[in-house]
Amino acid sequence: MKRVLRVYVVTLCSAILSLACSSEEELARKAAPIHERALTVDTHIDWPSRQLSNPEFVPGERHEPGKRESQQWDLIRMKEGGLDAVFMSIFTAQGPRNEEGHLKAKEHALKLIEITKKMASDYPDLAEMAYAAADAERIAQSNKRAICMGMENGYPVGLDSSNVKMFYDFGVRYMTITHSRNNELGDSSTDELQEWKGLSALGESIVREMNRLGMMVDVSHVHDDTFWDVMAITLAPVIASHSSAWAINEHKRNMKDEMLLAMKKNNGVVQVCLLGDFIKKMPQSAEREAAMAEWRKKQEAWRRGEMSPEQEQQLFQERRAINEKIPPKRPSLNDAMAHLEHMIKVMGIDHVGIGSDFDGGLIDIDEVSAMPNITKELVRRGYSEEDIRKIWGGNLFRVMREVEEVAQRLQSEHASAE
Repeated sequence: MKRVLRVYVVTLCSAILSLACSSEEELARKAAPIHERALTVDTHIDWPSRQLSNPEFVPGERHEPGKRESQQWDLIRMKEGGLDAVFMSIFTAQGPRNEEGHLKAKEHALKLIEITKKMASDYPDLAEMAYAAADAERIAQSNKRAICMGMENGYPVGLDSSNVKMFYDFGVRYMTITHSRNNELGDSSTDELQEWKGLSALGESIVREMNRLGMMVDVSHVHDDTFWDVMAITLAPVIASHSSAWAINEHKRNMKDEMLLAMKKNNGVVQVCLLGDFIKKMPQSAEREAAMAEWRKKQEAWRRGEMSPEQEQQLFQERRAINEKIPPKRPSLNDAMAHLEHMIKVMGIDHVGIGSDFDGGLIDIDEVSAMPNITKELVRRGYSEEDIRKIWGGNLFRVMREVEEVAQRLQSEHASAE
């Protein structure tokens, strides 16, 4: 009797497993064409900084997922993952706020722009630079990857508002007002003390200049007061290029419900960040906590902009070594979906998107070729193809077009007034 029962249990388990596998395969088959038809965009990838510190990396070659030297993005895996467009992060760590510091920051940002444009020109059959929503759509239809640029941290602007137009002319299409520390434009969400109680007077003028030029204002990383100042001033929709929901995880970088509602009223879009720390607090082993505490002490010099490219490379090699020796416990895709679905509940489907923060230490969507898993999960949860298209790129490019239209109107009004 026991043997018969064991056989029955094994047979039942096998049947359930077979059914589950069949169901997953069917789900993947249903999701694949939806993912292919959608115009997909990731609004935050940190490749340019990684390339600067690791010039031997070849972005036009496929790098095996999971290996330390592979990073989380290359053009080949981007194509494998069905990702049509990216905003490369022109990131500058916050450094000294003086003439020399601002000049170095400006030079650093221009170097990252140069690296990004060179990558596109080196692989003309794989990629092309995109400077408008229409460019991204056209490039995607040609089966190439659209490469846009967003500047993370307004620090390189310094005290010279004309630098905003210079960066726009070089192709930057969004700017994150602050990063982890206050700068001359406003207060950051993660600095120790507020300095400006929101935007500075210079920051206010720069938001207006971004509206005039057609550069999207990015409110990720900013202090809540800075956010509210932006919302009071902007004449165009704004974006949060890589942010998550405070209601799900109370991190200073995440957005509270009243902020999400303001984004809806503004007709903007919040691109859900997949970075583990912002998604869910995950208890780590004592050994890992101690190792990371030591690493973070060294990281402070990087945050202040005091590291050479070689020192920065060494710093992140040390973090990767820690991750290999003591792998972190990370949130899951389900955990990230909790943020996305909360935002949809608060704002509606027209105001959400994806901003991975790749090479920032992610959840189990660990590199760009895994992007179809997000679509698969959305299909599993019953989202329509129209909704999925909005999440993946429709909302972001709608905002980008509206920002372009506001700029055209403002420039026309200015010309008529002269």
